[in-house]
Amino acid sequence: MGYLDNSTVTIDAVLTKKGRELLARGRDEFKITKYALADDEVDYDLYNTDHPLGTAYYGAAIENMPVMEALPDETQALKYKLMTMPKGLSNLGRVPVVVIGNTSGQTYDSGTPIIIQPSTLNFSTANGTLGYTAVLSDSQVAEITALTSALGAGPTVPQFLGENEAAQSVSVQGFSFQITGNQNTQADKQASVTIIGNETGGQVTFSFTIRKWDGQT
Repeated sequence: MGYLDNSTVTIDAVLTKKGRELLARGRDEFKITKYALADDEVDYDLYNTDHPLGTAYYGAAIENMPVMEALPDETQALKYKLMTMPKGLSNLGRVPVVVIGNTSGQTYDSGTPIIIQPSTLNFSTANGTLGYTAVLSDSQVAEITALTSALGAGPTVPQFLGENEAAQSVSVQGFSFQITGNQNTQADKQASVTIIGNETGGQVTFSFTIRKWDGQT
């Protein structure tokens, strides 16, 4: 959904296929229990601390920007979700940061498991209930599974990919994940995994290469 007019509380909502199905049943099954906010259309470079009219106009350009309407395509909407923290933590001073121990750019043999165990810094209980979403950019390069499942299904997340890659991407939810490279005899193949905190919106990306299979190992 999207705010159509930032001067009034006017909201435009586009239901998914599943949402329309539940609404059509008429059995009180359609209930919105969770939602996410994003600032995809905001260009923070326009925040001008040198504005000649003073502090009240620092963000004038941003506040007057057009606001996007609701998008039914989840690969294009909510790419930059706003971060959520409990009330009363205004003195936290630091935002939660999703980290992994894996180093990007390394090469692995096909069939060799790559274990990813994300954690969240600066906030001990962040993502402790819904866990993380792992988005594998290309399922032809590797497979991904959740080693430890999260409580319930995580929220819908964008895939951060171009149209060609999006057709081959796959996402899973959990607390830890395993990537296994597929065998290919053509050439080394590259892919990436984006880990997103389902409760805070923080994310980190891990890129890797699966070595060409020589038919022996």
